[in-house]
Amino acid sequence: MTSSTPSTPAAKAAPKDPWDLPDVTGLVVGVLGGTGDQGRGLAYRLAKAGQQVIIGSRAADRAQQAAEEIGHGVEGAANADCARRSDIVIVAVPWDGHAKTLESLREELAGKLVVDCVNPLGFDKKGAYALKPEEGSAAEQAAALLPDSRVAAAFHHLSAVLLQDASLAEIDTDVMVLGEERADVEIVQALAGRIPGMRGVFAGRLRNAHQVESLVANLISVNRRYKAHAGLRVTDV
Repeated sequence: MTSSTPSTPAAKAAPKDPWDLPDVTGLVVGVLGGTGDQGRGLAYRLAKAGQQVIIGSRAADRAQQAAEEIGHGVEGAANADCARRSDIVIVAVPWDGHAKTLESLREELAGKLVVDCVNPLGFDKKGAYALKPEEGSAAEQAAALLPDSRVAAAFHHLSAVLLQDASLAEIDTDVMVLGEERADVEIVQALAGRIPGMRGVFAGRLRNAHQVESLVANLISVNRRYKAHAGLRVTDV
């Protein structure tokens, strides 16, 4: 009679390090609204870090002029061309033009990773306040309008003044990144991490985008009171 040897349970794979992020250096980044302050600032910082960047505008000549002013190899193009030629497209357009812009680019953005950084805000004599779109947030509106794209949300809390300040070598802040697919979120985290001093932190799915977008109203209040350009840091991660 032979004795059987108990089988040894297979060792569990070690959990993935959340800071093990992909290499995004070869990806082309498009910035819709790249002639505005936020878009120009993001384009400048990413291009300075070595990313290939194309900024988009409704008018190609305006985008090209802004690209020349930014330098660092940034190109300018009409929005449709910018979207078509880019691997990742950051949406940095004004809120009042958000839906119309995305609707017009649905075909060009199909299959792309679209990163929405738009903050729906209103302003009155009391200051800034958050608006809540019918879809729940700007990012969720983007996902509804772009069914053939992969939508993430990030870069909401960055000061356009600091982004464009060439005397600053680093931007001391974290970037809250939201999305439905881990791989897409990690690409955006890695892109944020290309900018010195910046770190991308996973902050949930798109259903949590509203409060992230809304927090900008609070930061505006902070900045006005303290004459600052406040950002965010997430502790203990």
